[in-house]
Amino acid sequence: MTPAAHISAAIEVLDDVAKRRRPAAEALKDWGIAHRFAGSKDRAAIASLVFDALRKRASAIYVMGADDPRAIMLGALREARGQGAEAIAALCSGAGHAPAPLSDEERHRLETGSLADAPDHVRGDYPEWLASHFEAAFGARAAEEGAALAARAPVDLRVNILKCSREQALEKLAHLSPAPTPLSPIGMRIEAGQGRGPALTAETAYVKGLVEPQDEASQLAALLCAAGPGEQVLDLCAGGGGKALALAGQMHNRGQVYAYDADGRRLMPIHERLERAGARNIQVRAPRGKADVLADLEARCDLVLIDAPCTGVGAWRRHPDAKWRLAPGALDRRLKEQRELLAMAVRFVKPGGRLAYVTCSALREENEDQIAAFLAANPDFASRSAAETAEAAGLPDLARFASPHGPGIRLSPATSGTDGFYICVLAKVNSSELAQMSSVGVPSPAKRGRDREGA
Repeated sequence: MTPAAHISAAIEVLDDVAKRRRPAAEALKDWGIAHRFAGSKDRAAIASLVFDALRKRASAIYVMGADDPRAIMLGALREARGQGAEAIAALCSGAGHAPAPLSDEERHRLETGSLADAPDHVRGDYPEWLASHFEAAFGARAAEEGAALAARAPVDLRVNILKCSREQALEKLAHLSPAPTPLSPIGMRIEAGQGRGPALTAETAYVKGLVEPQDEASQLAALLCAAGPGEQVLDLCAGGGGKALALAGQMHNRGQVYAYDADGRRLMPIHERLERAGARNIQVRAPRGKADVLADLEARCDLVLIDAPCTGVGAWRRHPDAKWRLAPGALDRRLKEQRELLAMAVRFVKPGGRLAYVTCSALREENEDQIAAFLAANPDFASRSAAETAEAAGLPDLARFASPHGPGIRLSPATSGTDGFYICVLAKVNSSELAQMSSVGVPSPAKRGRDREGA
């Protein structure tokens, strides 16, 4: 297939995505099945075009003055790939399988369209209904943060320290030109190009469990939990097990990690990953009807991790189509689930233990606001400051990412070069200590934490 034919195919896929409101990956798969003449390189090129168009959907529509799939694709060629009107016109010749020639209006728009006066949600390429949410989270930097979330993400890998060092992993994958991640001491990064990323599952280092794909922010979230050898750890939303595996590595296979998820189907990939990683201290606790499979962990855990279900705003670099499918109702559902998980987690944290709350969202409602409500309802918990959290993990430099809106650490593509993540660690005090403080008029840990953050 020619580059022009790739563009025509991408427009066709975008039309399918728009009409059926479904994930782009599904539409691309169906297109490939229906067009078996297209080779793997062709399919990769088409997918790259589709995802670039979805990254730049709002700005492309603004530039072109139209919202049909062709207009979005043409605008994205300019906004995402920096192609000028002449280069785009050469691709749109109408010959063979090329798109139809540019109209006078399309050429004029491509030559003169400007985002200078566009609203923040257009310059940042995020849904208009999220404009007030982005302003609340980022203030004057809303468009900048949105644009960073619309960029391509690199391929980040977490080194499995149970099997090798980062230096050894870098050597094993030298042919992919990896570099150490700037913030995570156990990460490595392969910069993204315009085509398909490396086929990691075919790499010996992956097959042998030396590395796992994991964004640097997700690596840092696990590291900031500061799990130590011998601890009892509950991963309450373990899913496929990415953070459980990271925690097992930090604990050097000593102590216990209990991997639980309310949806047992999400736990299925974890078993093969455990074997590949050589993680021997993870127990998978899948739901069993009405049985309380976590009853024996009540008030026993040194650390409870909530990798909370969220809107996924912080992962838009990797899932650009998700932002256009996100609706206000989805945010409301996630907020309810997060509140329920926080309330559930209290049961398992032992006195003196920690509760770590993590999201891959940039929205205050899912992050600082949730923690503020939790602390108000649970006076025996106190938030650790960003400096305390970073210091405990041996990563003091991360304190510079302290949230300006309350407790916790905020990461984002624009500030840290990672996916957007929020991490907050809370500590539970002994009930006897809490009672003693109350008897002498000392404010509760939660109140002192709120006063400190508000100072």
